[in-house]
Amino acid sequence: MNFKKSTLVIIAFSLLISLIGCAKKPRRPNPLDTVTGSGQGQFEGGPGFGQFDGSDNFGNPEDFISERDETLGSETLITSIYFDTDSASIKPSERNKLTQAADFVRNNPGSRLLLEGHCDWRLTQEYNLALGERRSRSVKRYLETLGINAGQLEATSKGDLEAIEGASAAQMAKDRRVEVSVIR
Repeated sequence: MNFKKSTLVIIAFSLLISLIGCAKKPRRPNPLDTVTGSGQGQFEGGPGFGQFDGSDNFGNPEDFISERDETLGSETLITSIYFDTDSASIKPSERNKLTQAADFVRNNPGSRLLLEGHCDWRLTQEYNLALGERRSRSVKRYLETLGINAGQLEATSKGDLEAIEGASAAQMAKDRRVEVSVIR
């Protein structure tokens, strides 16, 4: 009889501990509420408008950057690398853009590139921040294999901060990218 009582007390105590230990996680603040500056998000030209034109004229950064470049603080978008859904693998069709970015850095040794990972609006903010980070690091590793010094590359993630919620499949494809920008 005493064994049954002690077993019952242990079970009740275990239940009480598990209920106390399963307190609800605090909700992560919305990053948009903590961002400084204008917070305008997407820019007029959309992602990838400053694509490489395939020319070999990389001597002057101003020649390299499209006339329609968008200057955001001290960064100028030069190209976007697009990814498949839930992937950080660089598609063969995007590798030429990275080869041209590497050529630009080689011909402008003082330049630095910001590699900013983005995702579409689906899934959680935490997952999308991590996926954006994996994408930007993937681009960074690829540029390093092309001989670019890691000190000239900065990888970061915006996750889904600039993604359009409820977007069409075509827009979501544009949201899945790494923006390659020159840091001035």
